[in-house]
Amino acid sequence: MPAPATTIATSSAAALGPSLFRTTAPPPLPAVAPVRLAAVFALRPLVARRRVSCQVAVPTDLSSAPEVEEEERQAAAKIGKRVRVKGPLKVYHVQKAPELDLDGLEGVIKQYVGVWKGKRISSNLPFKVEFHINVEGQARPVKFLAHLKEDEFEYLPE
Repeated sequence: MPAPATTIATSSAAALGPSLFRTTAPPPLPAVAPVRLAAVFALRPLVARRRVSCQVAVPTDLSSAPEVEEEERQAAAKIGKRVRVKGPLKVYHVQKAPELDLDGLEGVIKQYVGVWKGKRISSNLPFKVEFHINVEGQARPVKFLAHLKEDEFEYLPE
């Protein structure tokens, strides 16, 4: 009875010996002197080069318009005033009090961000108001800032 085919194939591979699986080592790479980056770019074809040009139009005159200066003066007078939120308004960025309703909370206006470097910017919530709330489990009140529109709060008498 003849031997199984797998036995024949195994024995024929063993007969060939290690020369069947041996590979020759690649020749060593020639020693190359360090190449400058400019030389590498010079070797590239001209088609592969691309030039990117970025230009920004920034006016050198930073003087503001009279109405912007007037707006800054009015806003500066409001900084430091005490205010009370006059409607239901939820904020979600206070970690110690998630989903906090600001309705009725009192705070202080800290900054007006509607004008920056003498230019009016598109700030839809231009007043930065600082609040302090007592949170259960905290020894001190939690302080946080919220951006509000002027129609979302009312000024308190001093």
